[in-house]
Amino acid sequence: MPNRVATLADLLVRAAERRFLRRFGLATREWRILAVLGEGRPLSAGELSRRTAIGRGQVARAAASLSRRGLVTPEADAFDARHTMLRLSRKGRALYRRMVPVAAAHERALTAGFTAPERRALERLLARLHERAAAMLAAPGRAHEDDATR
Repeated sequence: MPNRVATLADLLVRAAERRFLRRFGLATREWRILAVLGEGRPLSAGELSRRTAIGRGQVARAAASLSRRGLVTPEADAFDARHTMLRLSRKGRALYRRMVPVAAAHERALTAGFTAPERRALERLLARLHERAAAMLAAPGRAHEDDATR
């Protein structure tokens, strides 16, 4: 199953990248960062890395590219000046608003053959799978192996 999920994730990302690159000139890392920042509050590179599963170095490079394009604005962390927070600029928010309907249309196209209950079930199952994988990663050792043998 992990290989099937990884292969599916690659296909999904490549299909979305084609759309976002052609439409907005955004590479995968860039549109993923914009999507997370579009949720509202400023985030550190570390938090963006955790939320996007993109390495910190890659987040830093993508954020620098987005900053050069005027889409994100770095600012000092109000609680710790050693850290930089990233937020969408006015131009970035405008782009994000244009991205949302494109992303929604992409998602509808992907699930076009699914019924509404199937889409809801898929969302629930993906959330549970994500939660379980994160728990297994957070608790290294035999805990998950013990669960599997019961």
